[in-house]
Order: sequence, then C-alpha cells, then structure tokens
Amino acid sequence: MDFVSIRVITGDVARLADFYEKATGGTASRPNEDFAEIRTGRATLAIGSARTVPLFAPGAARPGDNHSVIIEFLVDDVDRVRQNLAGLVTDFVTEPTTMPWGNRSLLFRDPDGNLVNFFTPVTPAAIERFAR
Repeated sequence: MDFVSIRVITGDVARLADFYEKATGGTASRPNEDFAEIRTGRATLAIGSARTVPLFAPGAARPGDNHSVIIEFLVDDVDRVRQNLAGLVTDFVTEPTTMPWGNRSLLFRDPDGNLVNFFTPVTPAAIERFAR
C-alpha cells in the first residue's frame, strides 16, 4: 500500500489551487472546475469542490472545517520560503522554529483555514529520515 494524496474540500477550488501554486511553485492540473491537484515527487495535494462530497457520502466533509490535520511540505530552505510567502500568506501561526525532532518548521493557514507546515530537516537524524 502507498499513501499517495490528501484531498482538501473547499468552496472555491480555483482560489485554493491558485494559492497552493503560488505557495509551492507547483502547477495544478485542473481537469474541471470541481477538482485540481498538485503533484510532488512524493505525494499529491488534491483539492475538491464541496459539490463532490455527495459522490462519496453526503455530509462526510465540510469546507473550512479542518481542526486536526496539518498539510506538510518538505522544502529545501524554510527560512527562504518564509520570505517568499510574504504577501501571499496572511495568517502565520509560527515563524520558522527548529522542532525537537529535528525539522525547522513554518506553520501557517491557507485561505480556507487549513494548517500548512513547510519544513526543512536540519539535524543529521532528520536529514537521514528524508533522504531519498
């Protein structure tokens, strides 16, 4: 089994896809107005419209109601990325901070209020965990 993606449900696919394109530097594929995805070397961030939820199970997900998941992206230099996010991100939760497990992390909210963590491994053990 492979974990391949996480899907964020939103009321505005275009706005959220635009945000993640700017934040990550990736390009979203947008097969229709109800779905977009940004693929990275390890996983995919899928963005689905609230209109798609009934296809799975009516009422199973609600846009902007995430209080337990953090969307995480491995970046080369979290401090440099923080500078690049100025003007795009309006809600920084934590400035770049080195965590006890060896990652330097930047936590912010996307336009829907979802928590996003951009991180860079900085200790030898953390670097080894993320070596390809």
